[in-house]
Amino acid sequence: MKKLFFLALSMLLISSALQAQDDIKKDLAGAKRALAAFTLDQANNKPKLTEAKDAIDKAMATDAGKALGAAWQLKGDIYNEIASQIVQVRQLAIGSLEELPAVENPALEAFAAYQKALELALKSVEKKDAVKGVSLVQGNLSNLGIYAYEEQNYKVAYYNFKSALDAHEILKQNGEKSTLDVEAEYLNQMYISGLAALTGGMKPEASVFFEKLYKMNYDKPLVYEAMYQLHADEDLDSAYRYLDEGRKRYPDEVSLVFAVINHYLKTGKLEQLLTELRTAIEKEPDNISLYSVLGNVYDQLYQKADQAGDAEKAANYFNESLNFYGQATQRDPKYVDAHYSMGALYYNRAALLTKQMNLLADDYSKEGLKKYEAMKTKVLSEFELALPHFQKAESIDPNDTNTLIALKEIYARLNKVDLSAEFKTRLEKVQDGGKNETSYFKN
Repeated sequence: MKKLFFLALSMLLISSALQAQDDIKKDLAGAKRALAAFTLDQANNKPKLTEAKDAIDKAMATDAGKALGAAWQLKGDIYNEIASQIVQVRQLAIGSLEELPAVENPALEAFAAYQKALELALKSVEKKDAVKGVSLVQGNLSNLGIYAYEEQNYKVAYYNFKSALDAHEILKQNGEKSTLDVEAEYLNQMYISGLAALTGGMKPEASVFFEKLYKMNYDKPLVYEAMYQLHADEDLDSAYRYLDEGRKRYPDEVSLVFAVINHYLKTGKLEQLLTELRTAIEKEPDNISLYSVLGNVYDQLYQKADQAGDAEKAANYFNESLNFYGQATQRDPKYVDAHYSMGALYYNRAALLTKQMNLLADDYSKEGLKKYEAMKTKVLSEFELALPHFQKAESIDPNDTNTLIALKEIYARLNKVDLSAEFKTRLEKVQDGGKNETSYFKN
């Protein structure tokens, strides 16, 4: 009885296996027919490409399908055709993306399928077909990588770019031509692969390419900036040498100037920043943010000099700060950061003088009271000087909390209670998640 049971079970399993094989053959045949129909008349048979994709996906969802090199080859052909259609739509404006099967990263899917087909190939013709597929998909990998990069999908761009390089290696191993046979093209592919990885936050992957390009003295300024970024987490000062090398090789490259500026901002080297920012302004005189940053650096130097008790140097730095913030607003009257910063310069100086004034408060002698009143007048004068700049900033952005705080405090200091209360109300509205629909001060 046991033997009969196991025999029946074996027959059932064999029957199921045969049925599964029949189903896979049916799906593969359907996928092949649909792809052929699409290829014969691409303009009128767009649905056939979706049909082919659905059929191959069904076959590949089974272990038996995944074991067949021919199935992987067919998947590669179908997904590569989808990728080709995307390129055709993007480059030639023929058809639309909505007509195509919805597939994420079809070129990557096709390349992976061809690799698997090559791995499973038993006959020379099967190997030849798989290598041909790799050759066909290589250009699509590069193009779809570019599209992904333009859409700021940097990780997907990286995988496409790198796969084009991997495809090159496979083609060379098999004695076939590659789109990257020209050295300049190959090096550029390495470069954009590293760039996509770095921009996408994939530092280990980016390092593989930029380390090689750096050692090869590849002629791109960004290589030096990339090397700085890749090593900055280890030691900022040590990483700076890459920027220094880049500046020497490309003295007129603006991007390296900005990289150096950012380095000095991180390390707080204010005196060096002055030189670099002035250089940057010479190269980009219409870049308003540079004037504002330079104003901020002078502001920081002013505060340091003031704390050190060097009144002359502090005054010079203060005036330079005011000058560059002013140049920013001259170039763009609605550049709110610079308007606010000018107000903050006077406000902060008033705050420093207030501390000195408070030290005089306990001296009730005639001379002491005279000094106190003189200092009080000076403090109020600084607040008065700050006021128009904050008013201008509020007229541009009525919902900036720092501006509203400054206005509330200044009006309180100037004993203008109603105005102080007005800006207190406006501030609380913003802090509670609301918005002031209009500015109190008009442009």
